[in-house]
Amino acid sequence: MDNQLLLEVKEKANIWLNSNINEETRAAINDMLQNDEKELVESFYKDLEFGTGGLRGIMGAGTNRMNIYTVGMATQGLSNYIKKAFPQLPEIKVAIAHDSRNNSRFFAETVAKIFSANGFVVYLFDALRPTPELSFAIRELGCQSGVVITASHNPKEYNGFKAYWEDGGQIIAPHDKNIIEEVQKIKSINDINFDGDTSKINTLDAKFDQLYIDKLKGLSLNPEVISANKDLSIVYTAIHGTGVKLVPQSLKAFGFENITTIPEQDISDGNFPTVKSPNPEETAALTMAIEKAKEKNADLVMGTDPDADRVGIAVKNDKDEFVILNGNQTAALLLDYLIGQWKSKGKLSGREYIVKTIVTSEILSKIAAHYKVEQYDVLTGFKYIADIIKKNEGKKTFIGGGEESYGYLAGEFVRDKDAVMSCALIAETASWAKHLGKTLFDQLIDIYIKYGFYKEKLISLVKKGKEGSEENQQMMVTFRNNPPKIIAGEQITHLLDYQKQESVNLVSGEKQKIDLPVSNVLQFITEKETKISVRPSGTEPKIKFYISVNTELTKRTEYSETNRKLEEKLDNIAKEIVNF
Repeated sequence: MDNQLLLEVKEKANIWLNSNINEETRAAINDMLQNDEKELVESFYKDLEFGTGGLRGIMGAGTNRMNIYTVGMATQGLSNYIKKAFPQLPEIKVAIAHDSRNNSRFFAETVAKIFSANGFVVYLFDALRPTPELSFAIRELGCQSGVVITASHNPKEYNGFKAYWEDGGQIIAPHDKNIIEEVQKIKSINDINFDGDTSKINTLDAKFDQLYIDKLKGLSLNPEVISANKDLSIVYTAIHGTGVKLVPQSLKAFGFENITTIPEQDISDGNFPTVKSPNPEETAALTMAIEKAKEKNADLVMGTDPDADRVGIAVKNDKDEFVILNGNQTAALLLDYLIGQWKSKGKLSGREYIVKTIVTSEILSKIAAHYKVEQYDVLTGFKYIADIIKKNEGKKTFIGGGEESYGYLAGEFVRDKDAVMSCALIAETASWAKHLGKTLFDQLIDIYIKYGFYKEKLISLVKKGKEGSEENQQMMVTFRNNPPKIIAGEQITHLLDYQKQESVNLVSGEKQKIDLPVSNVLQFITEKETKISVRPSGTEPKIKFYISVNTELTKRTEYSETNRKLEEKLDNIAKEIVNF
């Protein structure tokens, strides 16, 4: 171990020991100093970075861990910036929500105390709530900012602090960097004002939930079709998270009556005892729900992550077997339904648009183009979708948007991905398919025949700790300085470097500016429109490879063989790119 690093780490640990910390934290630090130098280094070798979205990290004692002191520093820095940003307001209002994770309520109450100690009027939900409801609350209550305590779908050891601005969207430029500067100015635990004013903390309860549900209900496009198919059999799992009350409630508000939940997973538990990971992107997370769906011969399975902003679904295929759809497939089904219904009901005026992220399937672009609806591409992160909605407010109408990582949104009253809303609209899409004598899987095949068969694969390389972070960065350097020229026998014709904000046609040499914020992302596009995107995760110790391939599908009977060939191609590309 680097002796200099160890000395620096011990010095930081001792500064904490000499600060106003609780006995539990003091004992944990002393234990690491005496018994576990490796854990001491991991806990103190750097400060848990307040990034553009806030904090996320493993819970524990130390500067590189999620605890009331790192959360406190973040909150105090955010408070200081809010005061600077709204000097003219006689009263500053903020909203706070939290998920089911261990310590989430404790952290949320800590944030409330610090905000109130800074003179803010605070709205704190009485118990766990979905992240999208926090976004809704900020707008509904006229707040200047908000915080949700969540680590989304990360493993149980993690928690996080996600900051929002007055539009209900996650923090973006210029506020993100300005807030980071303010947080970095908090040099000591003693700089945090923990002395809360309880008279300024207001409770949000079930009455507020009803306002949110009523808004969701207004998004329904075919209530009469739902009424005719109210017995659509739906199995839903909250996977121990915040969707447990509001997802079933929203489904019932839309008119669905045949809803089954998974009792073992209705229990809010930050240890997520029935799953290895509470991530609906992973097949195993929906296992119990699918088994229940088989028992009941259900039509649709849905599962949401701990903070209910992402939803995974399973549907019956042409062999009457449940298959899990990926985020791109669900987005295609949802947006094709929404835009199609807007058109059939005469709601398209030429001012409507959809938004997707740069790593999301191009099939959404094909759908938008077919209906002559404008489509925006943004960087990965729903905050950029929220920013487009904000910029177009009053000028254009947002129909919907999505990202491959299982997040979707419709309407403009929420400004973050919303799994509560998505579950209701996905169920409505399924009821529409049933009205046509089809399943969602049938609808998906129809989409492929109409727009092209797009298939995707996501590879995530997890490299933990300090060394892992350095390996991820080096991998990006290698791809940027020595990019591949051929992948799966296809010539790469375009290289998009979002860090340089430059797109290069490798055949003609022509260069174009990418009009998006700087981001450490690379994309390779081949002569057959195969697309490979490479980016290190901003919230996890991962580097991600998004691979998309496509071909024509002329008839339903060719689906299985075409699907097999595309899967084989994806596997081959994955091997090539990971071992490059």
